[in-house]
Amino acid sequence: MSALEQFKHADSFAQMSLGDKLVATGQVILLGMGITFIALILIWFLTFLMSKAIRSIEKSSEVKNVKQPVVVTQKQPEVVMTSNEDDEELIAVISAAIAASLNTSVQTIRVTNIRRIQDTTPTWGQLGRSDIMNARG
Repeated sequence: MSALEQFKHADSFAQMSLGDKLVATGQVILLGMGITFIALILIWFLTFLMSKAIRSIEKSSEVKNVKQPVVVTQKQPEVVMTSNEDDEELIAVISAAIAASLNTSVQTIRVTNIRRIQDTTPTWGQLGRSDIMNARG
């Protein structure tokens, strides 16, 4: 009777020597770890095959669905404002936005300093925003 077969019965397990128990335990550990390792390799291989298949499908669909981007430029009317008028209008807009977000009146807010912070949004993000805003029409 092999060591693994003796694990099945409690009375035969109790009669085993310490060395036999350690050998049988080692066999069970190696068997469990081996099965787990083989299963993980199989899962990895199947995932690899699926990613290859998906990439080939996407690659073939990209070739078929290539569209030329349509660029629509609208000429904005030019409004000439002096620097002082522009600053006052900017302060009024910022004050109104702050007052609206704080649920208070504009008279309780005093704008003392305005600093422009450079936009670090990538180009694709800016285009996405403009597409969404243009779609709202």
